[in-house]
Amino acid sequence: MRETWAAYAFLSPWMVGFLVFTLGPMIASAVLSFTNYDVISKTNWVGLANYRNLIHDPNVSMALKNTAIYTILYVPSAMLVSLFLAMMLARVGRGSGFFRTAFYLPAMTPQVAVGILYLLLFNGDYGLMDKVLGFFHLPQPQWTTDPNWMKPGFVIMNLWSVGANVVIYLAAIRGVPVRLYEAASMDGARAWRRFRDVTLPMISPALLFTFIILTINAIQMFTQAYTAFFNTGTTGTGIGSTATLFYVIYLFQQAFSYLHMGYASALAWLLFGIIAIITAVQLIASRRFVYYEGNQK
Repeated sequence: MRETWAAYAFLSPWMVGFLVFTLGPMIASAVLSFTNYDVISKTNWVGLANYRNLIHDPNVSMALKNTAIYTILYVPSAMLVSLFLAMMLARVGRGSGFFRTAFYLPAMTPQVAVGILYLLLFNGDYGLMDKVLGFFHLPQPQWTTDPNWMKPGFVIMNLWSVGANVVIYLAAIRGVPVRLYEAASMDGARAWRRFRDVTLPMISPALLFTFIILTINAIQMFTQAYTAFFNTGTTGTGIGSTATLFYVIYLFQQAFSYLHMGYASALAWLLFGIIAIITAVQLIASRRFVYYEGNQK
């Protein structure tokens, strides 16, 4: 009993923090989503009115579309780049420690700084990205003004912070038993066949984990886009307000710009439902593609 109470004592800071800063606000936002709470005026119960308004709000559909496009572009790109870098590091050997640290460091960069760097590096007039493309005589898109290139620009910009995924994949690759590669080589399997039939199945749990986390993070895209286009005043009322109006940005605007706290709470719970459904689909679909060493086939 003494050990049990000691365990609860060590867990109590987390439990208090979870109740006060996570579960409590979630319950409060669930209640507020049925009201027209605006912080200043008297709160009135409106039932499902906020949720009905979500269906007819064109900005909601626009924000969901922008978020979906960004997610579809970013998640596979981040996974492929991370896996490529991890495979390269696995071949380096002793020097991989330096490169592992170098790849991980950009992940420590504040996202606000990333948003500002986006405007500097992808500027169509003096940005480094267009200068590099021009040096190779390639097309130079207007990343910050052309709505067709804004989201791809964010995808490219955010790929520099995939270091955490690289570390996860590298650990998974190094955990693959060498005997499996030796057996595959004895059977005549070349490098691509060994990668496809040995490496990918054995690291599939790590791939699933990053797939889920990257999807959730992409759906919650906020800081970089808000810093670049909405907080600086450059295009916050023009093209940037439509092409880079991600869902969480619209939620933030409703809550803190217009004080529509009740409506923003409904937006938050819609986002929670979308993420929960997508994650459930990913987990269910993974049963056919993810291999766990303890599974009996």
